[in-house]
Amino acid sequence: MILCCQCGVPTPPNTANMCVGCIRTQVDITEGIPKQSNLYFCKGCERYLQPPANWVTCSLESRELLAICLKKLKGLNKVRLVDAGFIWTEPHSKRIKVKLTIQKEVMNSTILQQVFVVEFVVQSQMCDTCHRRAAQDFWKATVQVRQKVTHKKTFLYLEQLIIKHNVHEKAVKVKQESDGVDFYFASKQDARKFVEFLQSVIPCRYKTSEKLISHDIHNNTYNYKYTFSVEIVPMCRAEVVCLPLKLARSLGNIGQMVICNKVTTSLQLIDPATLQVAEIPANVYWRAPFKSLGSHKSLTEYMVLQIEPVENQNKNASISNLSAKHVLADVWLAKMQDMGSNDQQYHCRTHLGLILKPGDIALGYDFTSTNINDENLNKMSPDKIPDVILVKKSYSDKKKRRRARNWKLKMLDKEVGKDVNQEHFERDYDNFLEELEEDKEFRKNVNIYVDRDHIPESDNDDDDIPKISLQEMLEDLKLSDAEPQAEMDVASSDAMATE
Repeated sequence: MILCCQCGVPTPPNTANMCVGCIRTQVDITEGIPKQSNLYFCKGCERYLQPPANWVTCSLESRELLAICLKKLKGLNKVRLVDAGFIWTEPHSKRIKVKLTIQKEVMNSTILQQVFVVEFVVQSQMCDTCHRRAAQDFWKATVQVRQKVTHKKTFLYLEQLIIKHNVHEKAVKVKQESDGVDFYFASKQDARKFVEFLQSVIPCRYKTSEKLISHDIHNNTYNYKYTFSVEIVPMCRAEVVCLPLKLARSLGNIGQMVICNKVTTSLQLIDPATLQVAEIPANVYWRAPFKSLGSHKSLTEYMVLQIEPVENQNKNASISNLSAKHVLADVWLAKMQDMGSNDQQYHCRTHLGLILKPGDIALGYDFTSTNINDENLNKMSPDKIPDVILVKKSYSDKKKRRRARNWKLKMLDKEVGKDVNQEHFERDYDNFLEELEEDKEFRKNVNIYVDRDHIPESDNDDDDIPKISLQEMLEDLKLSDAEPQAEMDVASSDAMATE
């Protein structure tokens, strides 16, 4: 033992030749670390603010809350953190106390350890999500998305694209109308960014308008509400169109009777008689608009009696841009409604030679008995109009496919208008899910999640039913479940850094 050079108390030998009490009077290793700070808590969603703008769900005296508290202390990275824990306080006192044990090297390599308490005051602050939810009637701009069709499959696909890219984050409110969807925003810039996203994923055009709300004559300021009217091309997948003759010639002399095979920022058309493919950008369509010859309600069921692939289908030198994903075939059909009553057969050429076989049921448009009023179709010679154009294969019954579906989609939190027919919407939603199952390329831009609540049935082992593999599905993880683990990892990495 040696005597302390300050007070003369016997103490173990050290490089400073001072006792612990005298060293603490000379050096304060807690200097620079605040003893009091603030925590911001949202009462609406019960989350704490993790600077700069992340809100995390934490329970009292949890590891996640301790990580947020430690990140609020700026000078903690200059010392070594030995231990940290909560001191019990009344839950309604708006006070959270954390007991810290730190070490630091002082006075000629002497390690000094000190314990102190930091008090955090919990202050109420509304997060951005709750603020937008509370201010539903406050908006400066609205985007009205419309499409002049009889179904909602385009809006359902667009909704999945919006969810995947999270472009609805700044929307104050989403309202579903009978003829489209309205998106409300707090600023004009957010609405314009949303319109730019729509133009990057679907063929559309828009118009803007403004309405004067108020005017301050003293400082000459105006308050407007803006409206963006977005019109989507009235064309969907698996619809037959009759192109204007001039437009068909400009697209490489493609046939006038074509099928809309794909819709992105442009329309991809395919000629079922030659497999020739052409694309029409949105600006070209609006200069020479045309409409489909019928919707999915006009489809007729046919039984495939015989099918023969066409030889040398891709060796026609006079035709360019042939589709390599389809097989051209001659097919003989019979109407399902005429089975047993007459023996009338139909012959046509189709692009579905790869998936059709005798005995299958196909859906197509019947031009022999359907009265279609179309300007371009009336100008065509009757010899060039086929009797039947097949657009897709029909699989098992809908109830069986619905029972076998072990996946689900996420939907936007929408306010439903009074004029919306819920029965028609559910039918269109079911048709949309069937199209996702049938086309792998169509669902590559859609987030599909595993349905853990699905109960498998033994009678659904039908190989003919199109299914989505588990490799294409995602786990339905919530951010509130994933963020605490991430915060724990960050807290442990910070503690290792201080050590």
